Amino acid sequence: MSAVLKINGTEKTFDEGIPSNLSELLTALEIDAATVVAEIDGKIIERKDFEKTALNETQSIELIRFVGGG
Repeated sequence: MSAVLKINGTEKTFDEGIPSNLSELLTALEIDAATVVAEIDGKIIERKDFEKTALNETQSIELIRFVGGG
């Protein structure tokens, strides 16, 4: 059963259902947790809480990635 999450203002469809937590979402999106700040419904989620932060289709998720350069 497919499900949809709103990530950075864009709807993303997951054919096997949404990931159960923020860590699983980052893995599915191939994003290294060490390089991202996550915000759900306006609240910043601490990296240590990624695994215990459950996801559902009503949430608004913002992922901000750090990119090195200079």
